[in-house]
Amino acid sequence: MSTTTPSPAEGLSYAAAGVDIAAGNRAVDLFKSHVKSTLRPGVLTDIGGFGGLFALDRDKYEQPVLVSGTDGVGTKLRVAMLMDKHDTIGIDCVAMCVNDILVQGAEPLFFLDYVAVGKLSPEKVATIVGGVADGCRQAGCALIGGETAEMPGFYAEEDYDMAGFAVGIVDRKKIIDGSTIIPGDVLIGLPSAGLHSNGYSLARKILLEHAGYSIDTHLDELGHTVGEEMLVPTRIYVKPLLKLMEKINVKGMAHITGGGITENVPRVLPKGFQAQIEPGSWPIPPVFSLMQRLGAVAEDEMLRTFNCGIGMVVVVAPEDAEAAMAYLTEMGEANYRIGQIIVHGEGCAMPASVTYTGALPWTKAEGT
Repeated sequence: MSTTTPSPAEGLSYAAAGVDIAAGNRAVDLFKSHVKSTLRPGVLTDIGGFGGLFALDRDKYEQPVLVSGTDGVGTKLRVAMLMDKHDTIGIDCVAMCVNDILVQGAEPLFFLDYVAVGKLSPEKVATIVGGVADGCRQAGCALIGGETAEMPGFYAEEDYDMAGFAVGIVDRKKIIDGSTIIPGDVLIGLPSAGLHSNGYSLARKILLEHAGYSIDTHLDELGHTVGEEMLVPTRIYVKPLLKLMEKINVKGMAHITGGGITENVPRVLPKGFQAQIEPGSWPIPPVFSLMQRLGAVAEDEMLRTFNCGIGMVVVVAPEDAEAAMAYLTEMGEANYRIGQIIVHGEGCAMPASVTYTGALPWTKAEGT
């Protein structure tokens, strides 16, 4: 018995399979102006080539070291999809990458993005990439390339995912690795804008499932809707901290993302040292108190899941702390002295860790 494959009335095409090349070309045309707005010295290529070219200024560095980082935005993307608001999510993607390489003293040079969609809407992709370009301008780096992939049958039509890739540079002698941190050094915290881009699986469970809020629910405690709060972009700390490093000997930095203060600060400390954090030394944004109360979330869980109001921690010598804080203030960057470095009670063989001197002062809602 023989079988034959039915012949389609018309020849099959990539578009018939769900991939629209023309729409992809239109998306590129729409976001080209965003990309050009991020150009900086060193960029040698325009968008559309097979690779982005960037020339290093070797005269600026004795021993240039490239620092790279990659990250995504996580389930914050689901909130953007629910709200059908896509102009800021690209800022988050850039922030998660450039803040990470910044902590090693690196100046971000260029960025590439990857966006995968179920069905390509040129206007939506251009809006997403516009946010990426906004983040790049904030970080002072160039958007020199990327990829938009239409993947029907893999993603639902309205769904998408994104990731980013940043490359920066630092002189070898100026790499910040925490190796010079000693007991008595001071921890300076820079405030977050809110949730930033981590802990969203728990945040969505508390706010949208357990509490039963919708993205359009307006809460006086927040001053706007739940969705608007959840889409506040991640702060980019590059420009003020690069300037600070020119003035002050910064010994270590920690980007407070997944793992919160509890997990991220020890990543920059030598073994045997402990960061002693002083709760109440910085203001806690209302969204964290709200989630802690609604979800009855244990404090240690809050501190190892969310940033709880601190997006970046800087470690300096005690004699430099006052000058560092004054300079940050002069640049318009709020900052708080949130703790100090101490010797771990068990000695130098113990892993670095964080300890808290008390409980965080969670804000209660009016009438509770």
